[in-house]
Amino acid sequence: MEPITRTLIFYAYALNPKDLEREVFEQTKRLLLDYLGVAMAGSRTDSAQSVQKMLAGSAPGLCTVIGTALKTSPEFAALANGAAAHSVELDDTHQAGSLHPGAVMFSTAISLSELHPEIRADRFVCAAVAGYEVAARIAMALQPKYHYELGFHPTATCGVFGAAVTAAKLLRLSEEEMLSAVGIAGSMAAGSLEFLAEGAWTKRLHPGLAAQNGIMAAKLAAQGFRGPATILEGRDGFLFGYSRKPRPELVTLDLGKDLEIMRTSVKPHACCRYMQSSIDALIELASTHDLHPEQIKRVEVAVLEAGWPLVCEPRKRKYSPENQVDAQFSMPYGAAVALIDRAAGLDQFSDGSVRSPEIKSLMGKIVLTKDLRIEKKFPEEWPARVQIELTNGKQFQKNIRYPKGDPKNPLTWQELATKFESLATRVIPDARAGQIVQMVSEMKPPSTLADIWKMTAGAGPRSQSAN
Repeated sequence: MEPITRTLIFYAYALNPKDLEREVFEQTKRLLLDYLGVAMAGSRTDSAQSVQKMLAGSAPGLCTVIGTALKTSPEFAALANGAAAHSVELDDTHQAGSLHPGAVMFSTAISLSELHPEIRADRFVCAAVAGYEVAARIAMALQPKYHYELGFHPTATCGVFGAAVTAAKLLRLSEEEMLSAVGIAGSMAAGSLEFLAEGAWTKRLHPGLAAQNGIMAAKLAAQGFRGPATILEGRDGFLFGYSRKPRPELVTLDLGKDLEIMRTSVKPHACCRYMQSSIDALIELASTHDLHPEQIKRVEVAVLEAGWPLVCEPRKRKYSPENQVDAQFSMPYGAAVALIDRAAGLDQFSDGSVRSPEIKSLMGKIVLTKDLRIEKKFPEEWPARVQIELTNGKQFQKNIRYPKGDPKNPLTWQELATKFESLATRVIPDARAGQIVQMVSEMKPPSTLADIWKMTAGAGPRSQSAN
């Protein structure tokens, strides 16, 4: 078999800022701004604050815990920021790999760039792009559907490989050291889907753990610790241990032709990506035809098969969500709030909204189906089909091929800025949020980054040095 681990990692090692087209740099800026917004809003969640409280007693460091006054080590900052960025279900998604790379890669890169202020924007972007590439290619080779069937979350399991590469590039490891870092990361690849059973918080921790472990793997490799060079394709390697039907050839297929960061989408709705297309369709129908819950007799929603166990099963849990996490992974709930509020943001996915009698009543009219027609081009496309039947017999149908935020249906910079400000101003003043938008927009290859990260700090748990 082709030495795919070595081929992939040596490509990532050789990737140079000068190799990146302007559009790649611009896309990375877009995803960075999106990450900063979701991390700031996420820093106020109970789950993120539990992580912050754990860190409050640790030794102070130089790295910012976004949205707080905490300063800590790069590993702990990456843990906290990754957990925050994933806790509101608004972080970016690589669709073919079914993972959220930004919450991992930016958490890794920001913390290390604070520790090493000589890292400029071009190196930062190149390291993040390389991490996206590695994590996404490994996730695609697993085939997400079969990875999910074994109970794994690809953001965690594949993200740690990308984080190791991002860290290795920023720490200037050699080719062989980067290869070892990825080999070490293979023994850190974990992330269980069991959170779905009771709305637990562990999924939110996954990007933070991947980022933290990726940094540790790179640091170990830098000190001569050796990892297996065949961690992906080996008999006991990652691909064959974590998927029933891996496709190892996808790791290196067309390597260098197109970059996976360019195939990464942004979420407009605060829930699982498998729900977003359907929500787009239902909001459009409700708005176009001025539909109201009392008019609705039946709503049929076709859901992609890969997402079925995440947002449709078990049926009792999905039709009776008990908390925010349950709601964020309930297609019936997402459909109901889309029709009632014509929106699906953080205000709709809240513990308070879960208890709404109106939402519960409309959920009873939601019928979930599978449809082979929407499966044809998955995972390159994440389409949806919805149909609404009214009590007067009228019917409306909507098909969505590319959900809002998809690379082929992207948010404009102004829409991204609006999303960022709506999230960031939950933590920082309006004026400062506007400044961050401007600073990221004006970020150029030779520019420094420290001033941006300083702007993301907020009130909150303080380190010992800040008391």
